[in-house]
Amino acid sequence: MGLSPVKKLVLETVWIFSKPVKPMEVATEIGLSFPTVMMHMIGLTKMGYLEASGRGYYSITKKGREALGLPQIDSKKAEQILASLTVEKAFHFYVDVGKPLNTFASSLIDFCEKIQRIDTASIEFHLYRGDFEAWFNGIGDVELARKIALIRERKLSGEELRRKLYDTVKNHCMELAKRTQKVSTAKWA
Repeated sequence: MGLSPVKKLVLETVWIFSKPVKPMEVATEIGLSFPTVMMHMIGLTKMGYLEASGRGYYSITKKGREALGLPQIDSKKAEQILASLTVEKAFHFYVDVGKPLNTFASSLIDFCEKIQRIDTASIEFHLYRGDFEAWFNGIGDVELARKIALIRERKLSGEELRRKLYDTVKNHCMELAKRTQKVSTAKWA
């Protein structure tokens, strides 16, 4: 069964959060009414794409991830994505073409930390050029690249964009770290 555009938007939004989420958070994020979002989340749960995880929280299921066409990430792939990179493969921050900030991220975790301090003009510059998506794809993280593409479509800016980008990358790193069992998630707890 195909997903309606609204059901797909609700499912993608739950997926972007990368953690159990309440329907009101989803409604606020996408600008739809709570009753509308709740109705679609109940429908997605009946379809097996979401699961209720206590106290009104919902999370995406394996079937839901498959409906969105997401790749499976095993522990080896998660380790590869979280690995440190050479300077040449690191993400180098610019504020504009030909204007480097002389700051780079040598891993996804390092990127998450740097995004908290980097100039928002640099974040906007890279996001709207597709640079973040390209780098995430380059390190083998197709899933995070898709999440960032969805954030880009929402046309956020400034501190709101920084917060959304940081939260998305942080939650994704924590999810990957759980799969590897080698990286402590206490840093972001």
